[in-house]
Amino acid sequence: MTLQEQLQADMIAAMKAKDTERVRVLRNAIAALKNTKIEKGETFSEVDAEATLKTQVKQLKDANKDFAAGGRDDLVAQNDADVAVLETYLPEQMSDEDLGNIVADTLRDIGATSPQDMGKAMGAVMEKVNGKADGTRVKDAVMKYLQ
Repeated sequence: MTLQEQLQADMIAAMKAKDTERVRVLRNAIAALKNTKIEKGETFSEVDAEATLKTQVKQLKDANKDFAAGGRDDLVAQNDADVAVLETYLPEQMSDEDLGNIVADTLRDIGATSPQDMGKAMGAVMEKVNGKADGTRVKDAVMKYLQ
């Protein structure tokens, strides 16, 4: 079952259970997937579907920073709940320890030793984590190692 089919089936189940919040989140996710599918056309794949959901999660997390700064704790809580729903459809994230090991090994292999090597280091690490770690987490781990 594709990610889009899974979202559709779960939305129907949430409708039957009268879980309006979950239905709202899943509808938004399905709409975003449809937009990506239109944009990509024939080349649309499961990788694109996962990337679309990751983008939605990132947007919600970024919005939380603004909401928190504005004192809108109600919207922060709603976005956190939305993120929790969407993350159930994404691959499991690797642990900080595993990420640290990959960063250390990769940077040792490519010879990155200073913050000036950040771009080269990020590219190499992101290729190895292959979507199992958020870019922000990778950036923080690489910066920690390079300092």
